Order: sequence, then structure tokens, then C-alpha cells
Amino acid sequence: MSNTIKLSSPATKEFLEIPILFEDEHLLALDKPSGLLTSPDRYDAERPNLMRLLHAGIAAAKPWAIEHRLGYLSNAHRLDFETSGVILLAKEKPALVKLADQFGTEKPAKLYLALVNGSPAEDRFTVDAAIGPDQRTPGRMRVNQQDGKPARTEFEVVERFGGFALLHCRPATGRTHQLRVHLRHVGLPIVGDAAYRGAHLFLSTLKRGNYRLKEGREERPLIPRLALHAHQLTVAHPVTGEPVTITAPLPKDFNVALKYLRKYPGGSAPAALEPPE
Repeated sequence: MSNTIKLSSPATKEFLEIPILFEDEHLLALDKPSGLLTSPDRYDAERPNLMRLLHAGIAAAKPWAIEHRLGYLSNAHRLDFETSGVILLAKEKPALVKLADQFGTEKPAKLYLALVNGSPAEDRFTVDAAIGPDQRTPGRMRVNQQDGKPARTEFEVVERFGGFALLHCRPATGRTHQLRVHLRHVGLPIVGDAAYRGAHLFLSTLKRGNYRLKEGREERPLIPRLALHAHQLTVAHPVTGEPVTITAPLPKDFNVALKYLRKYPGGSAPAALEPPE
């Protein structure tokens, strides 16, 4: 049986081959690529999204849909447009209801990997700060201790690279943009997170005086998107009740960034980053 699902988007002419991370008769877990919405956008319903492409493939009886006997699929949670990693889907309505109950009570254990600008003072730290909509910028969130919803995230340093760090992020709650807002709040914005003042990572930043760009060329970021990856998810199986842990390996662009950070560890984060709120 194939271990990938092949999707094509008529709107963007893109072809996507999405790895299957876990499957049984009740559940399907995929490794969502960065740059793809999980479900329809509230502001633009026509933007390509994972669930629409999957449903279109099932309706068209694509080979992967027949092979995996897919007639029903619904997402139990969401990932941001630029976030890659584990996305869990239910293959039947009863399983979806039980998964929704779990995610509603925030029982699933989620582990993210984030590459951040800056280096934390401590190897482990917790951010406990309420989050609410940013009234100045629709679609964004901000720390709002007075009117926001409670939000808590535990962070642990995995690796340090001078002015950057790779973190394990364990959200205890599930607020919109929680990791991004909490990291910006403590002055450690995620690399490539333009919405929350996270600068891109460039090879010239790491090599400094030893970097030369060919005339007429524009330097591209080592990781051209938000450096956030949903690495692992643990849920209670909706039928058996047994814990199921699903892991998504780091994508190629993330590994490329880490490769150069390890090769040139003396780089420093850009000085113009926004200070902690």
C-alpha cells in the first residue's frame, strides 16, 4: 500500500505528495507541508486547503482514495498555513467526535520544534500569558492579560547556535498562534515569522565577512518560511483508548537551516528585532 497521498491543486497548478505518518481503520495522520492551509480560510474561501483537496480526490475516486478505502475524512485540529508537521484526521464520524472531545479539553500532548532568533537565558522556561486578538491588526493575536484567554507553554532548549536556538515547545493550551505570540512576548520570535517580527535566517548572517553574493543575485533565506514544525502528537485512540504517538520528521528546508547553523555557529541574530512586550 502506498505511503503517500498525491494531490494536485487546480488553483495553483501545484502537485503535492503528502507522506502518511499513521493509519488504521479509524485514523489517518499526514505530514502537512508548509504553505498549505488545513481547512478553508475565513477571509478567502477559494484559497487551496488540505481538506478541500482531500475531499476532491475522494469524490473523484483517485487511486489513493480507493487504495486506502477513504470515503470520509475530517480534521480533528488545525495547523497554521506555514507550519509543517503532524495533522490528524478521522476516517469516521464517531472517531471525530471523540477526538474533538480530546482536543476540546486540550488532552493531546503536542510537541513542536521552533527555530528562534535569540538565545534563552535558561535551558527550560515557561510562558504563562493570556492571549487575545490584536485589535490593531486583524488576524493576529497578542498577549492580553486582562481580556485574553489563559495560555501556557513550556519551552526547552534543544540546541544553541550563537544568536539562534532550536526549541522544544509543549503547549498546555491551544490558543490561536500561541507559540508564535508567546515566543515574541519573551523576545525570541520564530525565524521567518514576519507577522510577529521574526527575522529570516540568511547565510550571510552566519558567514558574515566571508559571504559573497554574485552580482545581480538576491540572497534567499535558508528557510524561506515560518520555522515551526509540529513534530509529535500523542492522543488516546478514539476506539481502544490506548495512547498513539505520531511523529513527523523535520522537513528538508528545516534541516538545511540547521546544517548551516551547525557549520557556522558564531552567527548572531539581527539587531533590529522587536524587544519583549
